Amino acid sequence: MSAERTIAAIATPPGAGRRGIVRVSGARAAELVQAVLRAEEPRFEPTHARQLARGRFHDGRGEQPVTLLWMRAPRSFTREDVAEFHLCGAEPLLARALARLLELGAVAARAGEFTRRAFLNGRLDLSRAEGVLALTEAANEDERAAAALLLDGGLAERTGSLRERLLELGALCEASLDFDESETGHVPREELGELWRAADAALASALEWEVRRAAPSALARVLLVGAPNAGKSSLWNALTGGRALVSASAGTTRDALEGRWALTGRSCLLLDGPGIERGASGPAAKAQELFARARSQAELVLWVVDASAPALASRPEPAHLLVWNKTDLARAAAGAAPGLPAVSVSARTGAGLADLAHAVEELLAGPAGPTAEAGSARMLHERHRAALARARAALAEAGEGLASGMPLDLVAEALRAALAALDDLAGRSTPEDVLDRIFARFCLGK
Repeated sequence: MSAERTIAAIATPPGAGRRGIVRVSGARAAELVQAVLRAEEPRFEPTHARQLARGRFHDGRGEQPVTLLWMRAPRSFTREDVAEFHLCGAEPLLARALARLLELGAVAARAGEFTRRAFLNGRLDLSRAEGVLALTEAANEDERAAAALLLDGGLAERTGSLRERLLELGALCEASLDFDESETGHVPREELGELWRAADAALASALEWEVRRAAPSALARVLLVGAPNAGKSSLWNALTGGRALVSASAGTTRDALEGRWALTGRSCLLLDGPGIERGASGPAAKAQELFARARSQAELVLWVVDASAPALASRPEPAHLLVWNKTDLARAAAGAAPGLPAVSVSARTGAGLADLAHAVEELLAGPAGPTAEAGSARMLHERHRAALARARAALAEAGEGLASGMPLDLVAEALRAALAALDDLAGRSTPEDVLDRIFARFCLGK
C-alpha cells in the first residue's frame, strides 16, 4: 500500500440521511479542497492545524452546500492531511462528490484503508484498530461496550507495560551472561525471579481482562443436549452460577438458557435447552424446533447422559463430548460411546467439573473450535486470547528455566518468544496477509 496515494471514500453508511461525509486523506488533500470548495467562510487555510469552514462544493456538474472539517498532519486520525466534506445525505449527491474527487486525482479507498493508515503511521496499535472494527459492527450494548474498551486502549495499556517488564528481564538475563556470580554486573537469579513473577502477574491480568471484556457474541458457543431429566439444567447451574429451574419431573426446561462459563484462560457461552424427545408434539415440539437452530450454531455439543439410567440413550448429531452426569448416585455406571471422548461428573457434588472444563478447552482449541468464518468480534477475541496464551506459555518456560538453573541464554530465548507473541498482538510483527484479512472486514470509509 503506497502512502503517496491520496484516498477518498464515503464515510457514512448507505441510505438516505440528513448528512453524509466524504473523507479524504493524503498529501494532496489540501489541493483537492481548494479545487472543489467555493465561497468558503472563513477562508480555507491549509496551514491551520484545525479548521471548520462553510461554503459550496463544486462537483463538476453543479454546487451543493458543504461544511469542511480540516485536520492537518500529524494531528489527524491517519496522521496525514485529512479533509471531511459534510454534505447533504442524499446518496446521488454523495456519489457525485466522491466521483469529482476521483476525477481530480484522488484514489478510491479500500476497505479499512483509513484505519490501516492510522495503524501504519503509529496512531493506533493493532488491537485499537480492531476496536474500530468491532465498534462499527456492534449489534447491541454488550458488543458496543466490549469494543469501546478495546478502542480506548485497555488491552494495549496492559500489554505495553508488560512488554517493558519483559524487555528489562531479558536485558538483565543477557547482561548476566558476561559476568561471574562474584562480579558486580551479575544479577542474582532470585532478583530475576522477582521480576519474572511481576511479569507473570501482569500477563495473567491482561488475559483475565480480555476474557472479561469480550461480549457474549465473541465467545464460543457450547451446547448441552441430552434426554429429558439427564440433569442438563443442574449442570448448567453448576457451571455458570445460574439459577435455572430444576425438577425431578422430565421436560422442565422449555426455553433456551445462556450463561458465561469461565474456563482456564478463556470463557465460553454455555447453552441449555429442552431435552431431546422423540415424537414430541405441541409446545414441546416447538421448543425442540427452536433449540435445533441453536444446535446448528454451536462450536461444541456436549451430550449429557444420566449415568444412573439403565441404558445409553440415542446419540444426537453432532456430538463432540460425552458427559456422564449424576455419578454420585449409588446405581451410576459410566460407559462409553465409540469415537467419542467422555468425562464423568456430578452436577450436585461438583465432582469432575474441572476435568470437564479442561476437556472443553482442549476441544475449543482444536479443529472443532471456532473457525475463521466466525463473526469479527469472535475472531478478534480468539486472536487476542491465543496471542496472550502463547506469551504466557513462553513466559512459563522462562520461569521454569530460572527455577531449575537453566542457562540464562535459554531463559532469554523463552522471553523473546513471549515478546514476539505480544508484538504480534500489537501488530509490530503481524504478517501482511493477516493484516489484509483483518482490515478487509472493515467497511469503506473507515
